Amino acid sequence: MDPDGAAKAFVDHYYMTFDTNRAAVEGLFKEGSMLTFGGEKFIGAAAITAKLTSLQFSSCKHHVTTVECQPSGPAGGMLVFVTGTMHFGGGEPPFKFFQAFHLIPAEPENFYVLNNYRVNYE
Repeated sequence: MDPDGAAKAFVDHYYMTFDTNRAAVEGLFKEGSMLTFGGEKFIGAAAITAKLTSLQFSSCKHHVTTVECQPSGPAGGMLVFVTGTMHFGGGEPPFKFFQAFHLIPAEPENFYVLNNYRVNYE
């Protein structure tokens, strides 16, 4: 799979999982993974999942606007940059977001998230 196709497939899978079963994103992280969210750092799959499942909303839907990627290092990693909006229902206005993923190959055509940086803004 080409890098752009792999990045798009990962992003589609990540947000579908986040939106339908947030706890299941744990499988996309490893113990050395790190999330930076709202100025806080969370290290390890369990800590990242705990943060994501503790967010104040019970349901949401991501609408991705852009997905861009760059190769990262000789091992076949990728930097993936995503912009979009996050909708909560109930008439609340959507949040705009930017998210960056540093993906590392886990096995052929599969990746895990080494670094994840997220910013929400209005």
